[in-house]
Amino acid sequence: LLMGFLLQVGHEPLPPTVGRNVLGRKVLYLPGFFTYARHIVEVDGKRGLFRGLTPRLISSTLSTITRGSVKKAFPLEDMEHVSNKDDVKTSLRKVVKETSHEMMMQCVSRVVSHPLHVISMRCMVQFVGREVKYSGVFTAIGRIFKEEGILGFFVGLVPHILGDVIFLWCCNLLAHFINTYAVDDNFSQASVIRSYTKFVMGIAVSMLTYPFLLVGDLMAVNNCGLRAGLPPYAPAFASWIHCWRYLSAQGQLFRGSSLLFRRAPM
Repeated sequence: LLMGFLLQVGHEPLPPTVGRNVLGRKVLYLPGFFTYARHIVEVDGKRGLFRGLTPRLISSTLSTITRGSVKKAFPLEDMEHVSNKDDVKTSLRKVVKETSHEMMMQCVSRVVSHPLHVISMRCMVQFVGREVKYSGVFTAIGRIFKEEGILGFFVGLVPHILGDVIFLWCCNLLAHFINTYAVDDNFSQASVIRSYTKFVMGIAVSMLTYPFLLVGDLMAVNNCGLRAGLPPYAPAFASWIHCWRYLSAQGQLFRGSSLLFRRAPM
């Protein structure tokens, strides 16, 4: 948890090492998962690996409870499974209806849980500057409210919601069209293939929507008084679009997306 976020903010305390790629050429690799984890333990002890865990667990719990409550309050009518090509319109209408319902639940749960997500990010990023500004959940709530007001709890919310919405629609629609047009109902393993299509599409689409996650997380800590959110680590972004453009210009929109075999930027 901590390691992934530190890579997102671009914290690289260890020098790259020389390695070879598949063609045998020498390249510079940044420290991988285990090397980085060992560094965190050396600096912060084993507890350092779990910075921000408490607010993250609370955030996940709130998200789960909210989704369940919304689902009960606005139940989705059951629709018969349709996969035959002759019923494409009916099948597509079913997918659109289900995705719209899922999007509503996800957006509401994201709004409710985001304040704790912001606190979790700030607790973790204190590792960079060795700060103790956010020492606990209640302390963090009071500090954010005092310094930034209510809006301080929702910094980075817009890119997160956009990423969630794009992910849901792309994943569900791609899975629907593949199951409808590429998988034949006469094939004996058609049902098995269909059960994995959405999972595979989820992995592929998550990589495309990763920049929204990255920008949202960076905005959660930007210009909040912590060293990692201030120059020279990062500019004081005026908006998430400013952050996106900055990362794009630097070629860093996928920074932190991989924990293994990380090539050093040129």
